Amino acid sequence: MSPQWAFWIIAGYAFGSIPFAWLIGRGRGLDIRRHGSGNVGATNLGRTVGRAWGGLCLLLDVAKGVAPVLLSGAWMGMTSHDGTHGGETWGWLAVAAAAVIGHIYPIWLGFRGGKGVATGLGVLLGFWPTLTLPALASLLTWLMVTGLFRYIGLASVVAAVSVPCYLLAANTWADRPMGPIVPFLAVTSLMALLVAVRHRDNLVRILAGTEPRIGDKS
Repeated sequence: MSPQWAFWIIAGYAFGSIPFAWLIGRGRGLDIRRHGSGNVGATNLGRTVGRAWGGLCLLLDVAKGVAPVLLSGAWMGMTSHDGTHGGETWGWLAVAAAAVIGHIYPIWLGFRGGKGVATGLGVLLGFWPTLTLPALASLLTWLMVTGLFRYIGLASVVAAVSVPCYLLAANTWADRPMGPIVPFLAVTSLMALLVAVRHRDNLVRILAGTEPRIGDKS
């Protein structure tokens, strides 16, 4: 693996650690960490400041995941092929992981950040073409589950788990060898586990019937 990946991994963390929810909240006169669920993410921002601001934050959180993956992939010559470059693939995936970790554990906020879903979607979209279509399919899954049950946490977990499933299904349907996608399967599976762990409290509240649904009065 090229030593140049070290720079891009640091850059990935730097991009991911930009706390857009906190910055927007401060711009609106409040510290998002002390309102609502206390989570530094688009959902809590939307509930406490307004849906428009939450939507803006969502887009920015996705963008800070896309940017380092696309930039590093273009610089290192990954995006001009099919995303399967042996050992170099792990370097590219490490950039993505660093961006998600940066969002969840930003150094600027004492390592207390968001849950990583929007930024996770962003990094997946950046892996053209290997993970782009599975990521879009998972976004549709998120929208469907959200529409049916109105639980953002549940939709986020289901969508995250669906990514490696869609990747495996697409690879099988295209009758391609499994070897090249193993790194992507491993990392997307770990991301799904991380999303589930970060939403464990939401899942517990759903089972207890105390988790707020979209549209509920706060």
